[in-house]
Parts: sequence; structure tokens; C-alpha cells
Amino acid sequence: MTLTELKYIVAVARERHFGRAAEACFVSQPTLSVAIRKLEDELGVVLFERGGSEVGVTPIGLRVVAQAQRVLEESANLREIARQGHDPLAGPLRVGVIHTIGPYLLPRLVPTQIASTPQMPLLLQENFTTRLLELLRQGEIDCAIVALPLPDSGLALHALYDEPFVVAVAHNHPLACNKELDAAALKEETMLLLGAGHCFRDQVLEVCPEFSRYSAASEGIQRTFEGSSLETIRHMVAAGIGVTVLPVSSLAMPGIENKLLTYIPFRKPVPDRRVVLVSRKSFPRPAAIEALISAVRACELPGVNYLDMPSAEVAEAG
Repeated sequence: MTLTELKYIVAVARERHFGRAAEACFVSQPTLSVAIRKLEDELGVVLFERGGSEVGVTPIGLRVVAQAQRVLEESANLREIARQGHDPLAGPLRVGVIHTIGPYLLPRLVPTQIASTPQMPLLLQENFTTRLLELLRQGEIDCAIVALPLPDSGLALHALYDEPFVVAVAHNHPLACNKELDAAALKEETMLLLGAGHCFRDQVLEVCPEFSRYSAASEGIQRTFEGSSLETIRHMVAAGIGVTVLPVSSLAMPGIENKLLTYIPFRKPVPDRRVVLVSRKSFPRPAAIEALISAVRACELPGVNYLDMPSAEVAEAG
């Protein structure tokens, strides 16, 4: 039994597909399949139900995968302890960030962090929330900056800031003359959304739930479009294709498209999202986490409401 084999079974359990799991582990599918079959033979149990378009996990497989995740986490901690020695701020910190936060926070965070703790470089990765949480559990990253709610439990959660949403329309759009809007005003508009997998998409649909039925139907393309990034959507709005909802931090990003857009606040109660930093409870460098939290709060993102919570106020996610 090896850590690599444990990593493989965790990937298959997550992807429910041998091919996608092999891609995530950067190996060929035969290599992954042979390794998993070898582990099943060694343990004397069947971990996965093969056949069909989706791989199932057997009841005993669920228990083995859960234990494998814990083993991977502890092995990552062991390496971290050995590498860092007595200085928790010495050495890189591996940080994951979701796509709708990274472009607006990271350009401010990186120089701020370099100025405060230059001995702790940040190794950054952008991804979806579910993937970042998986990498966190496996010990592939040390922490992640995401937005609530989280589809997970058993992680330490550090609140960073609350971020209001705003409506973005083209300058010549009929709504552009409004000083405030409520969600009802958007019902008849063509709404531009992020694609499936982005948590910000789900948060926008909570504000404007009527658009969920359009985005799920084939004829919905006439009322709802889906983009791969907020910046793609912003350009589409500037071109007059529709309207969208954006996090307020995205307004600080300079660009020629901003000259073509009008941003309108929501009426109270203003919809928002809570941005948090999550880490493993057993992560052996709490001082590094605290240093990163301090750097985030020093970024002074315009429009967000920083949560000045003591470092001891750590909640369990989920």
C-alpha cells in the first residue's frame, strides 16, 4: 500500500470516473486502474463498482476512501513539520483561490504579503470550490480562500470579509438611470451568468431565482447566457448583450470596458457573500495562516466589509 495508491482511490471516489481521475492525477488510465486493482487485491475488498457511465463506491470503499483522505492529510503534515522546523513563517504557503476572487484580491494580496512576510512566498492556484476543498483534504494545498456556504465539514474556517453585489448594465441601458435596484427589476432582462461549477453563479441565482429555470432549459439561451469568467461577462454587458450581477471587488479592476458600464447598488437588504479562509484543523503552521489573514485584511479592497474578528474565533465549516 502506497500513498500514491491512496491518492488514486480518493480521486476516483471524487470524480466517479477512472479517466477523469487519471487526468487529475496526471497519469494514464491504465496506470491508475492497475494500481487500484493491486490495492483492492492487497486489502481483499472491492472498493469500486465498475460498469456504466459512472463508477460507484462500495460501502466498504467509502470507509477506506475516508481513511485514505486522513492518511494523506497526516502525511502532508509530517512533511510540513519536517520542512519548516521551528519557524512557521519560513517556506512557501500553498494557497487556493476561487476564480471569482483571485483576479481582484491577488494583485493586492501578493505585494502586501511580500512586504510583511517575504520569507513565506505564496504558491497560488485558482480552481472551483469543490476542487480546492479536495486538494486541501489531500494536503496538496495548505489553505483556500472561498465563499460561503461550503459543501464540506471538519475544516477550520476564518471569516475575512462580506462583499456586497452590484448590478452591471451598459451606459445606454434603460436601467442605467436608477440609483438603486431590487432583484425584481431584473426579471425581464437577459441575465449573463457564470457557467455551472462556479459558486458565484449559485449566489446570483439566489438573488434572482427566476433565472434558474431559463439556464436549465434549451430555449433559455434567449434569456440567459453563460460565461467562463466575470471579465468575459463584463465585456458582453459592455457590448449591450445583457446585464449581470458582480461582486463589488471586481469594480476596482481597471479596464476600458468600465467606461461603457454603469454599476447600480441593490436596495437594502443588499445581497452579498461572505469570503472566508479555510484550512485543515491539523495544519501545523497556524502562524502562517494568521499572517495570510492579516495580509488579506491589509489589502483594503474597496467596497467590502472586513470582519475584524479575533484570530481565536475559528469555526468549523459545514
